[in-house]
Amino acid sequence: MSAVAGDLLAAPPVLHRRHAATPVWWTGALAALAWALLAALTHLWPNKPAGFTEWACTAEFAAGAAAVALLLAALALAPRPLAALRERLRPAGPWLVALAAGLALWEVLTAKLGVLPPPFFAPPQALVEVYAGDAPRLAESAANSLRLLAIGIAIGAAAGFATGVLIGWSRAANYWVHPVLRILGPVPTTALLPVCFYFFPSSWSTAVFLIALGMAFPVAILTWSGVAGVHKNYYDVARTMGASQWFLVLRVAIPAALPQVFVGLFMGLGAAFSTLVVAEMLGVKSGLGWYLTWAQGWAAYPNMYAALILMALLFSGVITLLFAVRDRVLSWQKGVVKW
Repeated sequence: MSAVAGDLLAAPPVLHRRHAATPVWWTGALAALAWALLAALTHLWPNKPAGFTEWACTAEFAAGAAAVALLLAALALAPRPLAALRERLRPAGPWLVALAAGLALWEVLTAKLGVLPPPFFAPPQALVEVYAGDAPRLAESAANSLRLLAIGIAIGAAAGFATGVLIGWSRAANYWVHPVLRILGPVPTTALLPVCFYFFPSSWSTAVFLIALGMAFPVAILTWSGVAGVHKNYYDVARTMGASQWFLVLRVAIPAALPQVFVGLFMGLGAAFSTLVVAEMLGVKSGLGWYLTWAQGWAAYPNMYAALILMALLFSGVITLLFAVRDRVLSWQKGVVKW
């Protein structure tokens, strides 16, 4: 009898857990409402006449916003089929609301009220038209920029790392090379464009050299600082165990300097990005910098904004990739250094 009573008393919580309603993701629901309002605003509010400029893809942009609203509503109210996606998007909930509000404000100020006058300012649907109609040229430009950037960064990072280790380990190299870095390092790489165009056979090779130069200086300085800052006790312990000079460099100095090396890489990326864009604008006949110049020359401002957004996403992706590499290489620092 007591066993039956125990089963009856235990049954309601089990049934309650089994049939409990899934908690609503309120931030997701708010985001769904914001995107639905954006879709209604874009579709129902007529665009202001803008002379020779017609904002195509308005219906497509409204449909895309409505699709996002439906997806967010499904995730917020009934997420069982897409529970993993809901959990991945949960931290970005406030940003999803802010993005819809920002797009709505952008839409009102450009296409609906014309406060930001055309053709200098374009609404979001104009960018949709550019991405749909000029995708091959944008993709080719992005691929050429990434190729040029990758080659320049690889050469600059390797040269800067080797130089930093050399001047950090050797007193003679430090005496001769370090003053040169201190004098030439602060000079912007773009200021060397006229000289480089004379010495290099093509604008492409000039761009590679300047990107590598902008990458090499901060990597060299931070690598030198990291190697020179290694405590001498580490070397003493390794020497008592019979370590050679190469062992001290490869297994003691370089691993201890790696955090500083990655700081230099992050600093060098900023210089590499700016040098890439300037070099493509002035000499290279391909890439996103060239695309920006071409769009500005034809007064195709939507194309210019589309290239800027694509450039920001690509450069952000490169930095994210470097963060992932750093997390993998410096995994031993987790719990010691907060990232």
